[in-house]
Amino acid sequence: MWDVFLSYSRSDVERVRPLARALRDGGLDVFTDETGVASFTGISDTIRRELARSKALLAFYSTGYPEREACQWELTTAYLAGLGEGDPRRRVMVVNPERGTGHIHPVELRDARHASPEDLAVLVTDVRAHVAGISGPMTLTEPRVRRWLLGAPRPRPEFLGRLSELWQVHSALHAHAAPLVTGRAAAHAVQIRGMAGIGKTLLAQEYALRFEAAYPGGVYWVNGEAYDDSVRSLGAQDLFEYFDALGEPFLWVVDGVPAGRSTTGEIAATAAPHPLGHTLFTLRSRSYDGLGTPVDLGPLDASHARVLAGDDTLAEAMEGHPLALGLLGRAARAGDRPAGLYDRLHAPGGSLLDTLSGEDVTGSLVRDVDTRDTADVLRCAIALHPLPLTVDDAARVLAVADHVPQVVAGRRAANGVRELRARSLLSPVADEHWSLHPVTAHAWRRHDPAPARTEALRHAALRTLCVHRDPVTLAFPGSRREAPVAAPSESERMAAYDIQIELVTRIGVQELAPGTGSLREALSSLKSLIDFTRQTLHTYSIGLERGIGGPTVQSLAYTLINDTIRPFTSTWHPRLAAYEARCPADTAPLDHEAAWPQAESMRAELTALRGPLLRVAEGLGGISGADFGVAARG
Repeated sequence: MWDVFLSYSRSDVERVRPLARALRDGGLDVFTDETGVASFTGISDTIRRELARSKALLAFYSTGYPEREACQWELTTAYLAGLGEGDPRRRVMVVNPERGTGHIHPVELRDARHASPEDLAVLVTDVRAHVAGISGPMTLTEPRVRRWLLGAPRPRPEFLGRLSELWQVHSALHAHAAPLVTGRAAAHAVQIRGMAGIGKTLLAQEYALRFEAAYPGGVYWVNGEAYDDSVRSLGAQDLFEYFDALGEPFLWVVDGVPAGRSTTGEIAATAAPHPLGHTLFTLRSRSYDGLGTPVDLGPLDASHARVLAGDDTLAEAMEGHPLALGLLGRAARAGDRPAGLYDRLHAPGGSLLDTLSGEDVTGSLVRDVDTRDTADVLRCAIALHPLPLTVDDAARVLAVADHVPQVVAGRRAANGVRELRARSLLSPVADEHWSLHPVTAHAWRRHDPAPARTEALRHAALRTLCVHRDPVTLAFPGSRREAPVAAPSESERMAAYDIQIELVTRIGVQELAPGTGSLREALSSLKSLIDFTRQTLHTYSIGLERGIGGPTVQSLAYTLINDTIRPFTSTWHPRLAAYEARCPADTAPLDHEAAWPQAESMRAELTALRGPLLRVAEGLGGISGADFGVAARG
């Protein structure tokens, strides 16, 4: 039996040898793997056998340690052995040769006291004291023996990288459980988020396989698209009673949550039906922060991407996208030349990825692009790719392509960026700069419902962004004004909404109760509403016109300013101002105003003003589509 299994990266072998020698000189039996294990390989039978003969694992946790899969397999195995005994740190010790601790996973080990290799005598004493409290070797759980219920994920390419995310998932699932093993307190849900094909399901599957020993109640794999059918197959009438009788912690995986069509409450209702359950969601959307602790999944790093693709050019072209890399890598290993695959990947027509997969995988990558603004901003991002996109970039392109004011294009651009970000189709690269993944661009080109629109936006992008990304001013000869709005309905809708919000919150629409408030403030509020309305019309390049025919923003604004507010203010402003000028120095303005003989008359006319103002607000609502719960009087 070994006292210590010394786990380390082969890149640290020279730093580890003095440590191993000091441990042996201190009377400890130490196992070290002198041959080493290649990168990207799992745990061998020999290593597993020697771990089972060891009291504890001592991890030389350098910055390179978490990048070696073999090291992480060893660490996970010992961690689970301790977890089964009630404390994951019982069978794991950490030597940290670095200054910080951010590279150490999981958090239970990061928060523990770490020995330092700089004082070997103290380190050896600490290790001897720790193993002295352990009576026998660690008990290892056999991999892949626990029964999975309610289904299982489809086989996917081999698991590479993601070691940090794997530990993040485990730490987050157990962050609020006390004690750690029994899970008698309700656990906090975890959501794995990312774009289609980025490996969310694979990470959830790998976690369930590696850590199933932490869930003696089993692993329950639920299809998020068919939740009711999946749960019904369990055959239990009352799921709470079922798991209560089971009495053991279990893992509840809801894979492929249809987040775009659900509320947070609807998704939360699919979580584990008992406090003993630990819930893990996988979904694309980033719009459900209240659902649980997020683990955001990005592309694979360059080294793992090369292993998966088997070729540097293909790995670079796919920028770490596991689904695409796996398909291309398998084709290369089957005999296709990487250069030929690269050419076919960029050839017109059907997607090579669909051909290699045997199904329409590219369609699923962009199925969430379901609104006009989202699709147009994605087209702008494709026109700029591989340069990053900003909201201003997209707004300039849309303003030129659609001949709309910059403010209209800006709102559409902001909406599109926000939706694409929420759907994991844009990633941040710097402040307010967003990057489009090439696999998304590839998929959209094959499924774009309006390729002519894409070409129009590409032309607009070239005209506006190629020269220092300065906007092009569209003007008539002899005028500096923007081009007239070709789609006035959109500008009118936005202007109507802005004026409507301002109007329904003003004194006049909101009644001034008798004996309350200030008549001067009421006049000032109505005057500022005139200014706001004029500024809004100017912002959206809309004129002020008397109504002819049906209500428009122009006609409603004219009615608001010239037919409703101005007659009131032109009558009462000079009267009130003349009375205010006679206010004694020792009298408060409000007290002086309350004593005005005409105060009640002005209040009565202000109350009468509410009906016309509400009718204007209602007319604006008919254009904007917004209803703020105010109704016009007859």
